[in-house]
Amino acid sequence: MQPTLRTVRVDGLSLRIRTTPGPGSPASPRSPYVLVHGLGMTHRYLDRLRAELAADAVVHTVDLPGYGPGPRPRIQLGVEDHAALMVEALGELGVRSGTLVGHSMGVQFVTEAALQSPALAERLVLIGPVVDRLRRTVLQQAVALAHDTLRESASANRIVLGDYLQTGTRWYLRQLRSMMEYPLERAVERLRCPVLVVRGGRDPVARREWCRELATRAPDGTLVEIEGQPHVVQHSAAARVAAEIVAFSRRTALPS
Repeated sequence: MQPTLRTVRVDGLSLRIRTTPGPGSPASPRSPYVLVHGLGMTHRYLDRLRAELAADAVVHTVDLPGYGPGPRPRIQLGVEDHAALMVEALGELGVRSGTLVGHSMGVQFVTEAALQSPALAERLVLIGPVVDRLRRTVLQQAVALAHDTLRESASANRIVLGDYLQTGTRWYLRQLRSMMEYPLERAVERLRCPVLVVRGGRDPVARREWCRELATRAPDGTLVEIEGQPHVVQHSAAARVAAEIVAFSRRTALPS
C-alpha cells in the first residue's frame, strides 16, 4: 500500500513522516518500524526496505528538518537536536514504542533517540553505522564514500546524488560536522535495548572491525553481514535486510 504523508511541526521545524500500513489482520499486532535516513538523504533510499517491512508491521519513515524539499533550518541542529525532534514528532502521531532503524548517520539519530526516550526504542537496528572511531576525519570518510560509489548500483547512486543535490551543500556541510563529532561507540554502551548491527559485506564506510566493536560494546548486541553488498545495503538487498530485521524483532519481542 502507498504511504500516507504527514507533516509534523515541532518547535517551528517540519518533519515529514510517511506511514505505510502493515498487514490487514495480523494474528498478533506487532509494534511499528521507524526508518531514519542518513546524511544528505531522504526516505527515498529506504523505500525498498519500507515495502518489505510493511509485510510484517506498520512502517513510519522520517524525513528530518533540512532534508529533502522545503526550507533549511536557520539554526544549527546537532544529532541530539534531531533525535529530540523525532521523538516528539512520533509522539504527536501516537507512536509510543517500536523498532528504530537508522542507516549511516541515521544510526546516530536513532541511537540518541533511544537514549533520550528509552520507552520509545524496543530495539535498535544500526545499518552501516558511522563514524568509525579509527577513521574520524573528513578525508578518510570522503575516500571511503567515493570507493563505495563504485560498488553501488546505478539506481542507488541516482537516488543518493538526487538527494544530495536537493539537500544542498550548505546544509550537508553543517550536518557533516555534527556527524563527525558524535561518539557513537560510547553512546551504544548506554543503551538499554537489544541492538542489531547490519553491514554490507563490501561496505568500505562501515568496516567489519568497527561494526563488530559496536555490537560488542552494546549491552545486548548482534552483528549481521549481508554478503557481497555495499553501504546502501537496505536498497541493494532490501529483502535480505528486512528478513534479518524481522527475525531480530521476533527474537527480542517481550512475552505478551
